[in-house]
Amino acid sequence: MDIVNRTWGKYEVLQLDYDCKVKKLTINPYKQISKQYHMHRSEHWLITKGEATVYLDGVFYSLVKGESIDIPQTSIHYIANETDGPLTIIETQLGTYFGEDDIVRVND
Repeated sequence: MDIVNRTWGKYEVLQLDYDCKVKKLTINPYKQISKQYHMHRSEHWLITKGEATVYLDGVFYSLVKGESIDIPQTSIHYIANETDGPLTIIETQLGTYFGEDDIVRVND
């Protein structure tokens, strides 16, 4: 499938079904995705390379390769790479809608 470039890195959709979407995200050094939430899906993030800082509903978590975290629907979250190496995660989305327009960005 296509690779989509973003300011923070890139992602590739690995699987898309009616009830599940799987992406591989690569987050560049010292970058992060926007602070956001989703109305129609939950997410599960598995770290496959690097070290991640995850913000989830006001709490920060540090995760390394092999660790994962669940992001419930409507929870405010982001993932950051605060290192000088790449961060790769597998994101599994579960829900009723997986469009990119289900990203509600939250300003600090």
